[in-house]
Amino acid sequence: MALFKTRKSLWQRIKDVALRDVGVLVRGGADAGSLEQLETLLLEADLGVPVTTRLIEAVERQAQRGAVKTEAEFLAALHAGLVAALTGGRSDPALTLGDAKPAVVLVLGVNGAGKTTFIGKLATRLHREGKSVMIAAGDTFRAGAIDQLRVWARRSGSDFIDAQPGGDPAAVAFSAIDAAVTRGTDVVIIDTAGRLHTSDGLMQELMKVARVIAKRLPGAPHESLLVLDGTIGQNAVMQAKTFAAAVPVTGIVVTKLDGTARGGVVVAVHEAIDVPVKFVGVGEKADDLVPFDAITFARDLLEA
Repeated sequence: MALFKTRKSLWQRIKDVALRDVGVLVRGGADAGSLEQLETLLLEADLGVPVTTRLIEAVERQAQRGAVKTEAEFLAALHAGLVAALTGGRSDPALTLGDAKPAVVLVLGVNGAGKTTFIGKLATRLHREGKSVMIAAGDTFRAGAIDQLRVWARRSGSDFIDAQPGGDPAAVAFSAIDAAVTRGTDVVIIDTAGRLHTSDGLMQELMKVARVIAKRLPGAPHESLLVLDGTIGQNAVMQAKTFAAAVPVTGIVVTKLDGTARGGVVVAVHEAIDVPVKFVGVGEKADDLVPFDAITFARDLLEA
């Protein structure tokens, strides 16, 4: 499945603009002008400065050693560099639910990032794996969010813990874990209110929710997944840094990659907060949630 919006691929743009003649990589090292154009294209793909700098330096070193002599070798070098960036540090994409029952998954993110849809997709995936799932409507600021989650719970075969608009999100989380313990539920997915990462008050409330969860069930939440909109570019990096400073984020979910040709922000976010990418979202249907694979992602980022 190609992850990104159809348009001229990053690799095609690199060949068109930065490497009209791959021979510049062979004759006495990489051409400075071509490398500068390559750097611009990688930054425009939202890879971020640190990763882009490392990729450029790696390409230049390999060119000087004569290790890159063809377009295929150059493409392979870029692919290897992206995979290295995505698999550095904490990079295990598997959900860490452990043996806890219930396992608690806290879902974070700003309004519009796709949290509600992700929760529904995740619940569907877990249910198909044979797990019993409970969804808790912890976004009490939007009645619409509660209604949407109720629909997803029904579709996915999950139990649902309702909430009153304007209620205490921490109390909803506490009640959900109570109910899950009583019913023997395998996984509880707790929604949180979409909040601007610049709102200190709302971030404090999110910290309270996490504290209450840990108090009710030591060791929880077992996963705190940050949902980011893949179409917003480098703003996603700032969001990730702010959320990670408030709550220990254990995984990244990047949505709406079907609507962008600049998916390099996935690499930039992983680099910025050293947290594994767990899933990418490529559509609105229940099956449009793809477990993250660095090799496939790097290939699609370059060639799709």
